[in-house]
Amino acid sequence: MSDYRYKRVLLKLSGEALMGEGGYGIDPEVTDRLAHQVRDLHDDGIEVGVVVGGGNIFRGIAGAAKGMDRAQADYMGMLATVMNALALQDAFERAGCECRVMSAIQMNEVCEPYIRRRAMRHLEKGDVVIFAAGSGNPYFTTDTAAALRACEIDADCLIKATKVNGIYDKDPKQNPDAVRFDTISYHEVLVRGLQVMDSTAAALCQDNHMPIIVLNIEGDGNIKRALKGEPVGTVVKED
Repeated sequence: MSDYRYKRVLLKLSGEALMGEGGYGIDPEVTDRLAHQVRDLHDDGIEVGVVVGGGNIFRGIAGAAKGMDRAQADYMGMLATVMNALALQDAFERAGCECRVMSAIQMNEVCEPYIRRRAMRHLEKGDVVIFAAGSGNPYFTTDTAAALRACEIDADCLIKATKVNGIYDKDPKQNPDAVRFDTISYHEVLVRGLQVMDSTAAALCQDNHMPIIVLNIEGDGNIKRALKGEPVGTVVKED
């Protein structure tokens, strides 16, 4: 573990990342691939927390855009993240990682309630901890929940695993001349309005000096390489 720069990490996965090539739901091949990446870290003694979104099943803000009550739609989105968390738990355990799901909304039959000190104890014992149901509050994204949990568990960094290999000055899918940043400051992310994480999440990381690493989840071993300090993706940090 000595060659790792970061020893405790909070991994933020989007719900969309779990779809694979499908347009909806959970692709078991994707969860298995993720599980093996996390198992490699786990076997090296890295403490791993995970926050997963729910956009592959239901996205609260999309429901609100179609006329649903925003709070009601957000609660539905939180339930979608619990489904994703249980799928990841199953994949992680089949890969050989002890794993706990802790939910911000109590569902005692399927997972533990989120209690900070208990979560930290699980991590210290070597269990992977998946934080489900976002922050438990409507109007806050799972990005903000990831930033909050990263700060709460004293993580060394927050990794946002996406389908792009970092942060660009504009959308690389629509602009072939888009320029990727190797490093960028929180302030510049906020001022430029770059779509890294929502502004609440970015500001929370800035206030608590939490480095953010944005990388492509589909790259082989990208998470491990990033935690070792290799130039993978984009690092958001102080000026």
